[in-house]
Amino acid sequence: MDLPMGNGGGGSGDEQEAASNTRKGKKSYHRHTAEQIQQLETFFKDYPHPDEKQRRQLSRRLELEPKQIKFWFQNKRTQTKAQHERADNSVLRAENDRIQCENVAIREALKNVICPACGGPPFGEHERRLSLQKLQLENAQLKEEHQKVSNLLAKYIGKPISQFESLIPMVPRSSLGFSPGTSMNQRLGNPALDLDLSYSPASSNNTAFPYQLKGIPNMEKALMLETAAGAMDELIRLLRINEPLWIKSLDDGRYVLHQESYGKLFPTINHFRNSNARVESSKDSDIVTVSGMHLVEMILDSEKWVDLFPTIVTKAKTIQVLETGTLGNRSGSLQLMYGKMHILSPLVPPREFYFLRHCQQIELGLWVIVDVSYDCSLQNIPPSCSWRFPSGCMIQEMPNGCSKVTWVEHVEVDDKNQTHRLYRDLISGSLAYGAERWIVTLKRMCERFSYSNGEITPSHELGGEFSSPEGRRSVMKLSHRMVKNFCGILSMSGKLDFPHQLSELYNSGVRVSVHRSREPGQPGGIIVSAATSLWLPLPPQNVFDFIREEKMRVQWDVLSDGKPVHEISRISIGAHLGNSISIIQPFIPAESNMLMLQESWMDSLGSLVVYAPIDMPSINMAMSGEDPSNIPILPSGFVISSDGHPETGSAGASTSKNAGMSGGSLLTVAFQILVSSPSSKQLNMESVATVNTLISSTVQRIKAALNCSGLD
Repeated sequence: MDLPMGNGGGGSGDEQEAASNTRKGKKSYHRHTAEQIQQLETFFKDYPHPDEKQRRQLSRRLELEPKQIKFWFQNKRTQTKAQHERADNSVLRAENDRIQCENVAIREALKNVICPACGGPPFGEHERRLSLQKLQLENAQLKEEHQKVSNLLAKYIGKPISQFESLIPMVPRSSLGFSPGTSMNQRLGNPALDLDLSYSPASSNNTAFPYQLKGIPNMEKALMLETAAGAMDELIRLLRINEPLWIKSLDDGRYVLHQESYGKLFPTINHFRNSNARVESSKDSDIVTVSGMHLVEMILDSEKWVDLFPTIVTKAKTIQVLETGTLGNRSGSLQLMYGKMHILSPLVPPREFYFLRHCQQIELGLWVIVDVSYDCSLQNIPPSCSWRFPSGCMIQEMPNGCSKVTWVEHVEVDDKNQTHRLYRDLISGSLAYGAERWIVTLKRMCERFSYSNGEITPSHELGGEFSSPEGRRSVMKLSHRMVKNFCGILSMSGKLDFPHQLSELYNSGVRVSVHRSREPGQPGGIIVSAATSLWLPLPPQNVFDFIREEKMRVQWDVLSDGKPVHEISRISIGAHLGNSISIIQPFIPAESNMLMLQESWMDSLGSLVVYAPIDMPSINMAMSGEDPSNIPILPSGFVISSDGHPETGSAGASTSKNAGMSGGSLLTVAFQILVSSPSSKQLNMESVATVNTLISSTVQRIKAALNCSGLD
């Protein structure tokens, strides 16, 4: 007979001990098998933070408790973090050792330094103090002699030396002669204004830039070369790498930089340390109808760069060429440049940069051009509100004379003077000054050049008045200058803000700028420029078609006096039907000698309609192929863009067909009027009031014709 051995017949002693330990609150530990660990490691690589559903799946597959899975992943993450920290510490320790060695080497080198003037040993501390005392004594003696000579000169002339204007630096005045302590209301009460009219905002070639260099020291030139080389390396990586550096924005699907990934690869310093600073980044690419080498030459030439991007770059200047680059491909070219960029409206703040532009041909038929801001603070440059991180383009030669261009824009902006609410949402994103705008503008301008050179045969033109291809190119050149002039006035430097009768919610008021024009290609005299911007609840295409269509002009053109106009000739400048240059004949019997030159275009980011009166002899001269550079022209026009609110639905007068396509349009209306002759020194304020009334009336007519009067 088998008798129980003191355990009540209830299992082994080990089992009882395990049960006893469990009852006492002790935990039992289970080691995972090698296969379980392998599967957990594999899963950890893809999903280091599994959710509850994934943990349950793993527990069923590996025959483990969900809590065991959870604790394993927690321990694994802690272990991985510790390993990374140990690796970082090792790298930092090695870097610290290297810096200490360099510090010791520098200290040893300083002990053996020699005087560059005489080749002897350097001054000791005692010698330096004696030399400093000697220089201070000489300085005091020179000041005493200067004071004696000044007193002697003042005794003979009878005036203190400080009163001589020749010794006082000239302080530039604003174009309206306002003193800092004079309010606008005080000046507007006068019937006329005494103007300092020596400044013309349309001048780009003769602009007085504060950064004038007679020569760059070798040390600073070496620093510029190093800065440009580092910027080139960074831009090439930004151009060639997509993820994880670039991610698609959830708002509009465009590529923007992933700042955390970018910061790990390229540690940078924020140049603006306030709450209004922000970083804008974007990337885009497309095929353009121009050869790669030709495009490189245009971008490296500051004047051609403005011609290539007239709606973005309003001023540009090459301050100094540091390296000309290899003959034939411009590889290695480096220059210090100034650029002023402005778009859409006087309400949009312009951006000014002093930057290095560097070009490298990295392989046959492939160029990279990088721009990077350069700190010119030591040369008395006023602080800029924009800083350009390495930005630029990659140009790849393609068959049939085309090029593939990939563009990167990366800037930091200090928006301390906040953009007007009408444009705030549009500007704060990456769309306003982003890579897409540069690519779209470049593509449209290259298409225009192809039409100008006869490389593309237009299918929709009107009239046969052009006797030669030279005449066609001459008219296109004249129209291009008209558009550049129009875009140049939109920055409205030295502006006046006038009260207005328009709704404060949907309009900006009228801004007026006055300047004297002495440039060739502009009428001589005092010119008043006025502009306003407003929001319309219509898609940009509808607004563009209304303003461009000749039959609709009578509804908004105040100066047409209700008479229709007739388009007598049209030149195509793009595949879009609205991209054209027109010669329009207004129905004004008293001015039968006057015509109207008009250019209009539309692309994916907006549209523009610019026009200017021109007399018959001048247009005949251009159409015959003569140089139109000296033909005086004074443009006015419209800039149309979306309001930056896609898919927010339309209201008011928007049609059901276009409802939901866009939140609406932003329209800028700008006029220029010659109000006095070149010899006049005064501007009667009635002329400014007339311009204010003219632009306000035009806006009211446009809103009435588009059934948007209810916005007032």
